[in-house]
Amino acid sequence: MNTIVILIIIFFLPFQYFFIPAAGSPQKAPVSQVEGASVQKEENSAPQEENSLKGSLKNADVAENESYGGAGLVPQRKESFYNTKVFATSSVVIDVDSGTILHYDNGRGEIPIASLTKMMTAVIVMEKVKNLDEQVTIDEEALMADGTKVGCPQTGYCVDERLHEGEKVTVKDLLTAMLLDSANDAAVALGKHIAGSQKGFAKLMNEKAKELNLGDSNFCNPSGLDEEGCYSSAYDVARIAAYSMRYDLIWKIMKMPEAQIGSCDGKYSHILKNTDLLLGQMPNCIGGKTGFTYNAGKSLMMAAADPETGKHKVIAVILNDNNRWTDMASLVSWTFDNYEWK
Repeated sequence: MNTIVILIIIFFLPFQYFFIPAAGSPQKAPVSQVEGASVQKEENSAPQEENSLKGSLKNADVAENESYGGAGLVPQRKESFYNTKVFATSSVVIDVDSGTILHYDNGRGEIPIASLTKMMTAVIVMEKVKNLDEQVTIDEEALMADGTKVGCPQTGYCVDERLHEGEKVTVKDLLTAMLLDSANDAAVALGKHIAGSQKGFAKLMNEKAKELNLGDSNFCNPSGLDEEGCYSSAYDVARIAAYSMRYDLIWKIMKMPEAQIGSCDGKYSHILKNTDLLLGQMPNCIGGKTGFTYNAGKSLMMAAADPETGKHKVIAVILNDNNRWTDMASLVSWTFDNYEWK
């Protein structure tokens, strides 16, 4: 009789009781940690690709930062959801408040990011300089920086007065030139002012990357100019950008179409133009940062809000994409067409 009772109990036990994972077996992450993550490159791609990423993409990794806010709403795929593709080497979209990944295509590939590096430089400036009216003396090393400089939107092509050796400019004005005009001379000057050398500043950048648990980055200089061994990823750049939202000045600068800075003695003035061409074309654009070197290709980071509500900020990053403007506009539009916040 006892044998019959035991058999009856076993028959009605839940099915999963017979499949207890062995100690140390990998466990699937809770759905809340990867909800909405679009990691498939094609419909037949492995649906758990996010589990193979180096490091963790869980919300827990980013929730410690105050910049993620905690709005209480989480993006979820609409019933009409469809995948998208942009022609970038690497691309990602994240929700700022929750850290949820909304689009992912090789998002943690370690590649050069050019002037998107300046997002980390801006963060270090905001955290290391107590008085943004401090005066910075422009030296020869800053003036010799390659690529975009104050007054020169391209190498060898100048449309306004350049910085001068010995000129004194405030930290705030150099920060404006670096973010708005993507000026490499401004980035070099800020890095040396804070750390004494570009390498010393890169050390601060890498320490901050470690603090933020960024696993795909190694910074070599404050400007993002090509150097061997310098790299990051679309995902890390998105994380840095989201973190930087705690500093309103950074995003206020990036929203300006143009600005004028000058030397502290009033002797020189410099006109700056925003390099983000989408700024005036997308009303929901919060701000963005461009990047280009021959080694890194054309890249773009942009933050945007839901065009219907003005809420639900997202960060989109595309790296090495010759069609970056069209692809970015398409990617941001796709994000709000395919997700709703509940």
